[in-house]
Amino acid sequence: MRADRLVSLVLLLRGRGRMSATALARELEVSTRTVLRDVEALSAAGVPVYAERGRRGGFALLPGYRAELTGLNHDEALALLVTGSGGGSFGLGGALAAALRKVADALPAPNRDTAHDAASRLLASPATDLLSRPLAADDAPGAVLAEVRRAVVAGRRLRLRYAAPGGEPGWRVVDPIGLVGAGDRTYLLATRDGEDRTYRLSRVLAAEALPEPAVRAAEVDLERVWRERCARLIPESAQVTVVARVDPARREEVAGTAVAVRSTGPETTGWPGLEVLYQDRRHAEWALWQLAEAVEVLSPPWLREHLRARATTLVDRYATPPDRDSPAPQAPSPDALTPRKTSP
Repeated sequence: MRADRLVSLVLLLRGRGRMSATALARELEVSTRTVLRDVEALSAAGVPVYAERGRRGGFALLPGYRAELTGLNHDEALALLVTGSGGGSFGLGGALAAALRKVADALPAPNRDTAHDAASRLLASPATDLLSRPLAADDAPGAVLAEVRRAVVAGRRLRLRYAAPGGEPGWRVVDPIGLVGAGDRTYLLATRDGEDRTYRLSRVLAAEALPEPAVRAAEVDLERVWRERCARLIPESAQVTVVARVDPARREEVAGTAVAVRSTGPETTGWPGLEVLYQDRRHAEWALWQLAEAVEVLSPPWLREHLRARATTLVDRYATPPDRDSPAPQAPSPDALTPRKTSP
């Protein structure tokens, strides 16, 4: 809407001072011609915006033209600015940016200046991790996400075209309960014919909010619903408890990948004994293989054998120089490395 754009234009000039028409157009995602028309409209409405010509020129507001909001202290403003710097969840990035501009602009001058400086020194949700690996979001197209969000907020039934893993895409009508952002993924919690359903939004190919109201409770504890669904997805019967000695320098890494970590006894050979709980067998095998020589699994025996078999395969492969004329060795399948016995 043009009214929202005019407000954003004023807030940009308040927060950043003089800006060129090109810079304003880039921020507002419009053409420079539109910016010029908006500036004329603001001037006609009595907003003291003026133009400075020249190579360093641009548009600016007369000093002192701002309203102040005294209800936010420095730390509260800093929390908002840093949280918003990571981008918007649920497809609300543009709305979040506009809201943050309004909040920052309305702060008293001392808080505004120090909060902006402090926020520039704190980074939330970078694009890559420490090893320069991209942290790409696994999410739905913007139009799909907007339609799903509209149905969730308005309490309307939702028609989805969903591609379940290993199946053909199909249409279904659901009653949305809420949206959950977990890591780099977004999930729709819903019911279908009275049964609980959870949909990953990156697998939603199309969405349409229907006119009829959703069948759902008037209030919801979304965090509790999410915990319950996670518990049902990974039942306790599948969990694996591992006893291991771990290099103290890697203990935080263990805690970061496990469901729970408990100490089991005094240190031996400088390494503490730990009891570690994993979601299931594959989770334990993957997580402990990443630790390589920094861990020694004591139990269960099948996990020791799995790690020994994988390590032996690598030792055999690298025991002699490569024969460049021979075909590349085939990677062993997980079944070949995992004993048939599945119980500890």
